[in-house]
Amino acid sequence: MSKNSTPVNQTSPKETEGLLRGRFAEATDEFVERFTASVGFDQRLYNEDIAGSIAHAQMLKKIGVITPDESDAIVTGLQEILVEIKSNKFIWRIELEDVHMNIEQRLIELIGSTGKKLHTGRSRNDQVATDIRLHLRNSIDLIAEEGGRLLNNLAKLALDHSDTLMPGFTHLQAAQPITFGHHLMAWFAMLDRDLERLQDCRKRTNQLPLGAAALAGTPYCPDRIYLAELLGFEGICANSLDAVSDRDFAIEFCSVAALTLTHLSRWCEEMVLWSSQQFSFITMPDRFCTGSSIMPQKKNPDVPELIRGKTGRANGNLLSLLTLMKSQPLAYNKDNQEDKEPLFDSIDTLHDCLIALNGLIPNIAANHEHMRQAALAGYTTATDLADYLVRKNVPFRDAYELVGGAVQRAVELNQPLDALSLEQLNGAEDGPIEEDVYDVLSLDGSIAARDHLGGTAPAQVRAQAEAALSRLNANNAQP
Repeated sequence: MSKNSTPVNQTSPKETEGLLRGRFAEATDEFVERFTASVGFDQRLYNEDIAGSIAHAQMLKKIGVITPDESDAIVTGLQEILVEIKSNKFIWRIELEDVHMNIEQRLIELIGSTGKKLHTGRSRNDQVATDIRLHLRNSIDLIAEEGGRLLNNLAKLALDHSDTLMPGFTHLQAAQPITFGHHLMAWFAMLDRDLERLQDCRKRTNQLPLGAAALAGTPYCPDRIYLAELLGFEGICANSLDAVSDRDFAIEFCSVAALTLTHLSRWCEEMVLWSSQQFSFITMPDRFCTGSSIMPQKKNPDVPELIRGKTGRANGNLLSLLTLMKSQPLAYNKDNQEDKEPLFDSIDTLHDCLIALNGLIPNIAANHEHMRQAALAGYTTATDLADYLVRKNVPFRDAYELVGGAVQRAVELNQPLDALSLEQLNGAEDGPIEEDVYDVLSLDGSIAARDHLGGTAPAQVRAQAEAALSRLNANNAQP
């Protein structure tokens, strides 16, 4: 049973047997009834289905297909159904196949034959396409809100650690000194782009399919502009065939979700490594870790590990939808019933992972001294020494060789570079390396030298984090 679902009544009352059986001579096979039903998972669309039906009833009244009294009765009945569902009093029937028919049948039970007029000029094809777009649009807004909170938490933590030294890595080897704040702002940049992609996806999602009917439109000439206004759509699907048959907006969302989870998995891998005894760069709060069933000393980083693993779900959901749509002829096909579970799972997975990180990220404690010692142990200022020599007019490749020799001597002596004498650094009694080199070889001097846009100098990190917070606050202040 799907998340947030309620029990489904699997009996088949006689009064529902003919609901969609107009041209058939026998009842649906019991197995087929269960096999083709989607109500077990699409019932989560009930809010959007009722909102779409209310708008459709109001539009039918506007164009004169139903009377104002009929429209009012339909709207009142739908609102009553919404209350029933939210209070868990609604009985979902598997023989009615899906959320749409369950709600329509209940409406007929409540208000009589007037309820049978609701579906005039509408098909389940454009109805479900509308419901999914509404649901995804609303879900994107919730995810974007949680993502915005995470951006804010990252920028605040980066500001706090704008001068906290650590090694930057390539190939997971200590490479050059950076600040923890600079590293966090790299995470920020990834998520910032992900949320931009999410908003782009929202624009294409927020297009109205309702009015396309089964595939060819409807002779009732629905006022689709009015429908779009009622439901908050930014535009209207221009082609009725395309409106009911494509799920590219869902595929696009699953693509964004997969890429976002891929980024989050990279963060989580680093948190797993950094919290280990071998690194000991950070300490995670106990409430976001678990213990071992046999080893009492263990503090396992289960939350970031699980987020890292959930990337596989998001990738799988994307592949599932791509495969689902492959080679489908126009227009709607029953295949598309399989679009919802991967989409819903990607929505829930991404949203939950962002919630988890919003609890974890602000509560990470940086172990400053461990980070600094790791930067020293990795000879991370070697490139600074090479750059120093280039400024002394030594060709870079010659400088590279000279510094390599200095590092080798430092390794043999088990000393950091800035502990070597000038003779040891030069590899000879005289050489181009002079006393002023020690300003370059210090960790603080190294990061301070990178005081340019995008650099790791504390002043640059502070400026970047402050600008990010200012932008986020301005966006939040917009109506």
